[in-house]
Amino acid sequence: MEFHRWESKWLQPVCQLWNTQLGDRFPMREELLQQNSLDDPHLVPEGSWVAVEASSQRPVGIVIAKRWREEDSVTWGKGMGWIQTLLVDRGYRRKGVGTALLERAEKALTSWKVDKIALGSDWWHYFPGVPEEEQELMAWLERRGYLRGRPQYDLLGRKAVEADSDGAGPGLLPLLERPNRDEVRFRMGEPQDREPLLSFFRRCFPGRWEYEALCYFEKGGTGREFVLAEKNGKIMGFCRINDSRSPLIAQNVYWAPLFAEELGGIGPLGIDPAERGQGYGRAVVEAGIYFLQQRGIRTICIDWTDLVGFYEKLGFQVWKRYQTYAKTVVEKQEKIPG
Repeated sequence: MEFHRWESKWLQPVCQLWNTQLGDRFPMREELLQQNSLDDPHLVPEGSWVAVEASSQRPVGIVIAKRWREEDSVTWGKGMGWIQTLLVDRGYRRKGVGTALLERAEKALTSWKVDKIALGSDWWHYFPGVPEEEQELMAWLERRGYLRGRPQYDLLGRKAVEADSDGAGPGLLPLLERPNRDEVRFRMGEPQDREPLLSFFRRCFPGRWEYEALCYFEKGGTGREFVLAEKNGKIMGFCRINDSRSPLIAQNVYWAPLFAEELGGIGPLGIDPAERGQGYGRAVVEAGIYFLQQRGIRTICIDWTDLVGFYEKLGFQVWKRYQTYAKTVVEKQEKIPG
Protein backbone atom coordinates (compact mmCIF):
# COMPACT_ATOMS: atom_id res chain seq x y z
CA MET A 1 0.00 0.00 0.00
CA GLU A 2 1.22 3.46 -0.91
CA PHE A 3 0.19 6.75 0.66
CA HIS A 4 0.17 9.92 -1.43
CA ARG A 5 -0.67 13.50 -0.52
CA TRP A 6 -4.16 14.56 -1.54
CA GLU A 7 -3.94 16.82 -4.60
CA SER A 8 -5.83 17.61 -7.79
CA LYS A 9 -4.45 14.68 -9.81
CA TRP A 10 -6.46 12.35 -7.55
CA LEU A 11 -9.75 14.23 -8.02
CA GLN A 12 -11.36 11.98 -10.64
CA PRO A 13 -10.30 8.59 -9.22
CA VAL A 14 -11.22 9.60 -5.66
CA CYS A 15 -14.61 10.80 -6.89
CA GLN A 16 -15.05 7.38 -8.47
CA LEU A 17 -13.99 5.67 -5.21
CA TRP A 18 -16.53 7.74 -3.28
CA ASN A 19 -19.36 6.83 -5.65
CA THR A 20 -18.60 3.11 -5.59
CA GLN A 21 -18.84 3.21 -1.79
CA LEU A 22 -21.42 5.93 -1.06
CA GLY A 23 -22.91 7.03 -4.38
CA ASP A 24 -26.32 5.44 -3.81
CA ARG A 25 -26.84 7.68 -0.75
CA PHE A 26 -24.41 10.58 -1.20
CA PRO A 27 -23.53 10.97 -4.89
CA MET A 28 -20.31 12.91 -5.35
CA ARG A 29 -19.57 15.33 -8.21
CA GLU A 30 -16.06 16.35 -9.19
CA GLU A 31 -16.98 20.05 -8.91
CA LEU A 32 -18.24 19.50 -5.35
CA LEU A 33 -15.13 17.53 -4.37
CA GLN A 34 -12.99 20.32 -5.84
CA GLN A 35 -14.95 23.04 -4.03
CA ASN A 36 -15.04 21.40 -0.61
CA SER A 37 -11.86 19.35 -0.44
CA LEU A 38 -9.28 21.14 -2.59
CA ASP A 39 -10.24 24.81 -2.78
CA ASP A 40 -11.04 25.30 0.91
CA PRO A 41 -8.18 27.27 2.52
CA HIS A 42 -8.78 25.35 5.78
CA LEU A 43 -7.39 22.19 4.19
CA VAL A 44 -4.36 20.72 5.99
CA PRO A 45 -2.26 19.27 3.13
CA GLU A 46 0.09 17.36 5.43
CA GLY A 47 -2.93 15.68 7.03
CA SER A 48 -4.78 14.77 3.84
CA TRP A 49 -3.79 11.52 2.18
CA VAL A 50 -4.85 9.01 -0.47
CA ALA A 51 -4.21 5.29 0.08
CA VAL A 52 -3.27 3.75 -3.26
CA GLU A 53 -3.05 0.11 -4.31
CA ALA A 54 0.56 -0.21 -5.43
CA SER A 55 0.08 -2.45 -8.48
CA SER A 56 -2.83 -0.61 -10.08
CA GLN A 57 -2.32 2.88 -8.59
CA ARG A 58 -6.02 2.83 -7.77
CA PRO A 59 -7.16 4.83 -4.72
CA VAL A 60 -8.69 2.61 -2.06
CA GLY A 61 -8.94 5.14 0.76
CA ILE A 62 -8.78 8.82 1.57
CA VAL A 63 -8.63 11.11 4.58
CA ILE A 64 -9.03 14.88 4.44
CA ALA A 65 -8.08 17.07 7.41
CA LYS A 66 -8.91 20.73 8.05
CA ARG A 67 -8.25 23.27 10.79
CA TRP A 68 -9.23 26.72 11.95
CA ARG A 69 -6.73 29.36 10.81
CA GLU A 70 -5.41 32.38 12.65
CA GLU A 71 -6.04 34.50 9.56
CA ASP A 72 -9.74 33.63 9.50
CA SER A 73 -11.98 36.68 9.70
CA VAL A 74 -14.23 35.00 12.29
CA THR A 75 -13.48 33.08 15.49
CA TRP A 76 -15.99 30.29 14.91
CA GLY A 77 -14.10 27.00 15.16
CA LYS A 78 -11.08 28.50 16.91
CA GLY A 79 -8.84 25.71 18.19
CA MET A 80 -10.70 23.08 16.13
CA GLY A 81 -9.46 20.45 13.74
CA TRP A 82 -11.70 18.36 11.54
CA ILE A 83 -11.64 15.06 9.71
CA GLN A 84 -13.81 16.01 6.76
CA THR A 85 -13.64 12.63 5.05
CA LEU A 86 -12.38 9.20 6.06
CA LEU A 87 -13.31 6.60 3.47
CA VAL A 88 -11.92 3.14 2.71
CA ASP A 89 -12.98 0.74 -0.03
CA ARG A 90 -14.99 -2.11 1.52
CA GLY A 91 -12.57 -4.64 0.08
CA TYR A 92 -9.68 -3.06 2.00
CA ARG A 93 -11.26 -2.64 5.41
CA ARG A 94 -9.89 -4.42 8.50
CA LYS A 95 -6.42 -4.29 6.91
CA GLY A 96 -5.07 -1.23 8.69
CA VAL A 97 -5.72 1.25 5.89
CA GLY A 98 -8.22 3.33 7.84
CA THR A 99 -5.99 3.34 10.92
CA ALA A 100 -2.99 4.51 8.88
CA LEU A 101 -5.00 7.31 7.27
CA LEU A 102 -6.52 8.51 10.55
CA GLU A 103 -3.15 8.49 12.30
CA ARG A 104 -1.64 10.65 9.56
CA ALA A 105 -4.48 13.16 9.84
CA GLU A 106 -4.40 13.25 13.65
CA LYS A 107 -0.62 13.69 13.70
CA ALA A 108 -0.85 16.69 11.38
CA LEU A 109 -3.70 18.29 13.33
CA THR A 110 -1.91 17.74 16.62
CA SER A 111 1.18 19.47 15.20
CA TRP A 112 -1.05 22.53 14.67
CA LYS A 113 -1.98 22.27 18.37
CA VAL A 114 -5.72 21.95 17.86
CA ASP A 115 -7.75 21.43 21.03
CA LYS A 116 -10.37 19.12 19.58
CA ILE A 117 -10.91 17.01 16.46
CA ALA A 118 -14.42 16.53 15.09
CA LEU A 119 -15.75 14.17 12.44
CA GLY A 120 -17.44 16.31 9.80
CA SER A 121 -19.03 19.72 10.61
CA ASP A 122 -15.98 21.44 9.05
CA TRP A 123 -15.94 24.49 6.84
CA TRP A 124 -17.50 23.30 3.57
CA HIS A 125 -18.39 19.98 5.16
CA TYR A 126 -20.13 17.01 3.55
CA PHE A 127 -21.72 15.72 6.76
CA PRO A 128 -22.47 17.21 10.20
CA GLY A 129 -21.27 13.92 11.69
CA VAL A 130 -21.19 10.23 10.77
CA PRO A 131 -24.13 8.96 8.68
CA GLU A 132 -26.42 6.76 10.78
CA GLU A 133 -25.89 3.70 8.57
CA GLU A 134 -22.16 3.59 9.37
CA GLN A 135 -22.50 1.72 12.65
CA GLU A 136 -19.24 -0.18 12.18
CA LEU A 137 -17.37 3.09 11.65
CA MET A 138 -18.94 4.56 14.79
CA ALA A 139 -17.73 1.64 16.91
CA TRP A 140 -14.28 1.92 15.31
CA LEU A 141 -14.10 5.63 16.15
CA GLU A 142 -15.20 5.06 19.73
CA ARG A 143 -12.35 2.61 20.22
CA ARG A 144 -10.03 5.43 19.16
CA GLY A 145 -11.28 7.90 21.72
CA TYR A 146 -14.03 9.72 19.83
CA LEU A 147 -17.13 10.51 21.88
CA ARG A 148 -20.73 10.79 20.73
CA GLY A 149 -22.43 14.16 20.72
CA ARG A 150 -25.89 15.24 19.67
CA PRO A 151 -27.58 13.65 16.65
CA GLN A 152 -28.29 15.86 13.65
CA TYR A 153 -30.66 15.52 10.73
CA ASP A 154 -31.33 16.43 7.12
CA LEU A 155 -35.00 17.02 6.38
CA LEU A 156 -36.94 16.82 3.14
CA GLY A 157 -40.27 18.15 1.98
CA ARG A 158 -42.00 18.30 -1.37
CA LYS A 159 -45.07 19.79 -2.92
CA ALA A 160 -46.76 16.72 -4.38
CA VAL A 161 -50.13 15.05 -4.85
CA GLU A 162 -49.28 11.99 -2.79
CA ALA A 163 -46.52 10.57 -0.63
CA ASP A 164 -44.26 7.70 -1.63
CA SER A 165 -46.10 4.46 -2.31
CA ASP A 166 -44.74 2.83 0.86
CA GLY A 167 -46.00 5.71 2.98
CA ALA A 168 -42.48 6.76 4.03
CA GLY A 169 -40.16 9.44 2.76
CA PRO A 170 -40.49 13.20 2.62
CA GLY A 171 -43.43 15.12 3.96
CA LEU A 172 -45.76 17.21 1.86
CA LEU A 173 -45.33 20.97 1.65
CA PRO A 174 -48.32 23.26 1.14
CA LEU A 175 -48.43 25.68 -1.75
CA LEU A 176 -47.64 28.88 0.12
CA GLU A 177 -48.26 32.54 -0.49
CA ARG A 178 -45.70 35.16 0.49
CA PRO A 179 -46.12 35.84 4.24
CA ASN A 180 -48.06 39.02 4.95
CA ARG A 181 -47.13 40.80 8.16
CA ASP A 182 -48.07 44.47 8.41
CA GLU A 183 -44.86 45.43 10.20
CA VAL A 184 -42.44 43.16 8.28
CA ARG A 185 -41.63 42.92 4.59
CA PHE A 186 -40.28 39.68 3.12
CA ARG A 187 -38.33 40.02 -0.13
CA MET A 188 -35.47 38.60 -2.14
CA GLY A 189 -32.01 40.04 -1.69
CA GLU A 190 -30.40 42.25 -4.33
CA PRO A 191 -26.76 43.22 -5.06
CA GLN A 192 -27.06 46.44 -3.04
CA ASP A 193 -27.97 44.42 0.06
CA ARG A 194 -24.43 43.05 0.43
CA GLU A 195 -23.14 45.49 3.04
CA PRO A 196 -26.39 45.79 5.07
CA LEU A 197 -26.64 41.99 5.16
CA LEU A 198 -23.01 41.48 6.19
CA SER A 199 -23.48 44.16 8.86
CA PHE A 200 -26.56 42.27 10.11
CA PHE A 201 -24.52 39.06 10.34
CA ARG A 202 -21.70 40.76 12.22
CA ARG A 203 -24.19 42.17 14.72
CA CYS A 204 -26.51 39.18 15.20
CA PHE A 205 -24.73 36.06 13.91
CA PRO A 206 -20.95 36.58 13.96
CA GLY A 207 -19.15 33.39 13.01
CA ARG A 208 -19.81 30.67 10.49
CA TRP A 209 -22.88 32.22 8.84
CA GLU A 210 -21.07 35.53 8.46
CA TYR A 211 -18.07 33.80 6.87
CA GLU A 212 -20.26 31.78 4.48
CA ALA A 213 -22.14 34.93 3.40
CA LEU A 214 -18.81 36.69 2.75
CA CYS A 215 -17.61 33.74 0.62
CA TYR A 216 -20.93 33.81 -1.24
CA PHE A 217 -20.54 37.45 -2.26
CA GLU A 218 -16.87 36.96 -3.11
CA LYS A 219 -17.96 34.20 -5.54
CA GLY A 220 -20.22 36.62 -7.35
CA GLY A 221 -23.44 36.18 -5.40
CA THR A 222 -26.12 38.72 -6.32
CA GLY A 223 -28.34 38.31 -3.25
CA ARG A 224 -30.89 35.97 -4.86
CA GLU A 225 -29.95 33.26 -2.33
CA PHE A 226 -31.18 35.34 0.61
CA VAL A 227 -34.75 36.00 1.67
CA LEU A 228 -34.69 39.15 3.80
CA ALA A 229 -37.13 40.15 6.53
CA GLU A 230 -37.21 43.93 6.91
CA LYS A 231 -38.78 45.97 9.68
CA ASN A 232 -38.82 49.76 9.44
CA GLY A 233 -36.57 49.44 6.41
CA LYS A 234 -33.84 47.48 8.24
CA ILE A 235 -32.88 43.81 7.98
CA MET A 236 -34.04 41.89 11.08
CA GLY A 237 -34.01 38.34 9.73
CA PHE A 238 -32.94 36.16 6.84
CA CYS A 239 -33.37 32.75 5.24
CA ARG A 240 -30.82 31.32 2.82
CA ILE A 241 -32.29 29.49 -0.19
CA ASN A 242 -30.29 27.55 -2.78
CA ASP A 243 -30.82 25.96 -6.17
CA SER A 244 -28.77 24.83 -9.17
CA ARG A 245 -28.01 28.44 -10.17
CA SER A 246 -26.31 29.35 -6.89
CA PRO A 247 -22.65 30.46 -7.22
CA LEU A 248 -21.53 27.81 -4.72
CA ILE A 249 -22.84 24.26 -4.36
CA ALA A 250 -24.56 24.75 -1.03
CA GLN A 251 -24.87 22.15 1.71
CA ASN A 252 -28.58 21.51 1.30
CA VAL A 253 -28.26 20.72 -2.42
CA TYR A 254 -25.15 18.52 -2.23
CA TRP A 255 -27.14 15.37 -2.99
CA ALA A 256 -29.26 16.84 -5.80
CA PRO A 257 -28.22 14.06 -8.25
CA LEU A 258 -30.48 11.68 -6.27
CA PHE A 259 -33.52 13.49 -7.67
CA ALA A 260 -34.98 13.51 -11.17
CA GLU A 261 -36.21 17.07 -10.68
CA GLU A 262 -34.37 20.07 -9.29
CA LEU A 263 -33.65 20.11 -5.56
CA GLY A 264 -33.89 23.35 -3.61
CA GLY A 265 -32.40 24.09 -0.21
CA ILE A 266 -33.40 26.15 2.80
CA GLY A 267 -31.06 27.27 5.58
CA PRO A 268 -29.49 28.64 7.53
CA LEU A 269 -31.96 31.19 8.85
CA GLY A 270 -32.12 33.53 11.79
CA ILE A 271 -33.96 36.41 13.43
CA ASP A 272 -32.47 39.33 15.35
CA PRO A 273 -32.52 38.27 19.04
CA ALA A 274 -34.47 41.45 19.88
CA GLU A 275 -37.27 40.39 17.52
CA ARG A 276 -37.73 36.75 18.50
CA GLY A 277 -40.86 35.24 19.98
CA GLN A 278 -43.21 36.86 17.45
CA GLY A 279 -43.41 34.11 14.83
CA TYR A 280 -40.94 35.71 12.44
CA GLY A 281 -38.78 32.56 12.27
CA ARG A 282 -41.60 30.47 10.85
CA ALA A 283 -42.65 33.32 8.56
CA VAL A 284 -39.19 33.68 7.01
CA VAL A 285 -39.06 29.91 6.33
CA GLU A 286 -42.49 30.13 4.69
CA ALA A 287 -41.12 32.97 2.58
CA GLY A 288 -38.18 30.77 1.57
CA ILE A 289 -40.53 27.96 0.54
CA TYR A 290 -42.68 30.45 -1.38
CA PHE A 291 -39.79 31.89 -3.38
CA LEU A 292 -38.40 28.42 -4.22
CA GLN A 293 -41.85 27.28 -5.34
CA GLN A 294 -42.07 30.39 -7.52
CA ARG A 295 -38.93 29.11 -9.26
CA GLY A 296 -40.73 25.84 -10.00
CA ILE A 297 -38.90 23.85 -7.32
CA ARG A 298 -41.07 21.24 -5.60
CA THR A 299 -38.54 19.31 -3.49
CA ILE A 300 -36.68 21.14 -0.72
CA CYS A 301 -33.95 19.98 1.69
CA ILE A 302 -33.04 21.45 5.07
CA ASP A 303 -29.62 20.20 6.15
CA TRP A 304 -27.85 19.84 9.52
CA THR A 305 -30.51 20.63 12.09
CA ASP A 306 -31.89 19.22 15.31
CA LEU A 307 -35.04 21.38 15.19
CA VAL A 308 -37.11 18.55 13.79
CA GLY A 309 -40.33 19.51 15.57
CA PHE A 310 -40.21 23.08 14.26
CA TYR A 311 -39.84 22.02 10.63
CA GLU A 312 -42.34 19.17 10.87
CA LYS A 313 -45.03 21.81 11.43
CA LEU A 314 -44.19 23.13 7.97
CA GLY A 315 -44.41 19.72 6.29
CA PHE A 316 -40.80 18.49 6.45
CA GLN A 317 -39.77 15.03 7.63
CA VAL A 318 -36.44 13.46 8.59
CA TRP A 319 -34.55 12.25 5.53
CA LYS A 320 -31.01 11.50 6.75
CA ARG A 321 -29.60 11.02 10.25
CA TYR A 322 -26.09 11.67 11.56
CA GLN A 323 -24.21 11.09 14.80
CA THR A 324 -21.69 13.74 15.82
CA TYR A 325 -18.28 12.64 17.10
CA ALA A 326 -15.30 14.52 18.51
CA LYS A 327 -12.35 13.96 20.82
CA THR A 328 -10.17 16.24 22.88
CA VAL A 329 -6.52 16.30 21.90
CA VAL A 330 -4.19 15.47 24.76
CA GLU A 331 -0.60 16.39 24.00
CA LYS A 332 2.04 13.92 25.12
CA GLN A 333 4.22 15.36 27.84
CA GLU A 334 7.94 15.15 27.23
CA LYS A 335 9.82 13.27 29.88
CA ILE A 336 12.19 15.45 31.87
CA PRO A 337 15.54 13.73 32.30
CA GLY A 338 16.78 13.33 35.79
